[in-house]
Amino acid sequence: MIFSDRQYAVSKEQLTNLQKAATAIQASGAKLDWLKEIESSALKSQIADIQREMAEYNFLKSGAAGFTEEFAFEDLPRVLIQARIAKGLSQTDLAEALGLKAQQVQRYEATNYMSASLARLMEVASVLGVRVSASYGASQQRSEGAIYAWSDASSVEWNRFPLREMAKRGWIKGGDLGASARTWFHDVAGPQFATALHRKKMHSGNAPNEHALLAWQARVLEKARNDFDTGLIDEFSLDDRWLSQLVALTRERDGPRRAKDLLGRNGIGLVIQSHLPGTYLDGAAMIAPFGNPVVALTLRFDRLDNFWFVLFHELGHVFLHLHNSLRFDFFDEENGHRGDQYEEDADKFSLDRLIPQDAWRKALSRFALTEEAVAIDAETLGISASIIAGRIRKERNDYRLFTNLVGSGTVRAQFEGMME
Repeated sequence: MIFSDRQYAVSKEQLTNLQKAATAIQASGAKLDWLKEIESSALKSQIADIQREMAEYNFLKSGAAGFTEEFAFEDLPRVLIQARIAKGLSQTDLAEALGLKAQQVQRYEATNYMSASLARLMEVASVLGVRVSASYGASQQRSEGAIYAWSDASSVEWNRFPLREMAKRGWIKGGDLGASARTWFHDVAGPQFATALHRKKMHSGNAPNEHALLAWQARVLEKARNDFDTGLIDEFSLDDRWLSQLVALTRERDGPRRAKDLLGRNGIGLVIQSHLPGTYLDGAAMIAPFGNPVVALTLRFDRLDNFWFVLFHELGHVFLHLHNSLRFDFFDEENGHRGDQYEEDADKFSLDRLIPQDAWRKALSRFALTEEAVAIDAETLGISASIIAGRIRKERNDYRLFTNLVGSGTVRAQFEGMME
């Protein structure tokens, strides 16, 4: 990790030298191809590590990071360093605020605060405005609202990626799939997505495979980058007034496909990506390296009601959460356990945007439970009957109701060829 402007300058110089060396290797005709490939891969790895550290330092220095979130205690040392940089404080500034010598703060940070007492950690947290919390839960509850993060990209065990499945889908290739996976991940996502800057907040009733989760995210970002580079994603503004147009699309037969175009015109990438085994995903929301929000859907359940509810849930994360925390990437399973404030907020956003509360209280179909009543309410509200049917099924926890109205088998076909 880079701790100061001086270290940043040194890293920048190192990066320039490594990039020149990488270029020289490719231009050299004297070496065998396999030897050039080995040397080139090693340099790419070093370059990616430095770029990650520089990107993290620039992000923190920009002031875009917030530190009023609650962090797990084991993450506190790194968070304190990040918070100090984000507040524009040098190690000397922090030392003065604590009544210490600058060398002591340098030692603390160089050793990840291993030599600091609990009292000192609390004092530093107070000065930097970092709130600390701790909690305990039985192991079987681990997946509910769990947060996954790696200290840095080098701590990821690349061979634990679902390599065969990734190769089968054409994401990676080559003899050493583990090395290919690392190179591919760095190229399409960037190493910062495997750090504390991009903590994975997983809301699920199942324990996901963290490495499959990370690989799936990289594939989503790769697709989003392709859309961005070809002009399919415009500039984003934190303005949700256009969502009424999206609600109107729910009535159209090809509404899901047209939703991708509408989101793109408003600066949000929509990626349809089937989930990897062990991830149990329905949707996700994240910010791509090029700065725009990206919503990803797996279409694990091929139903219209599921598509629209999950899409608006992830848009809730985009407009409520993505821009006011330290890089939470949200991953959701529709039937995961509730009780998480982030998820409750996103659920409410989804429900209210699709059917305002006052309108839902007056809906005839909630009580009549007939297809005719659903059709009347859908016409009155200007939305798809599938949304009303799906909401009634969920609220009553009776999925035998309205099976003919939820649009089963009508969504995936609209995204044929886009899911792998």
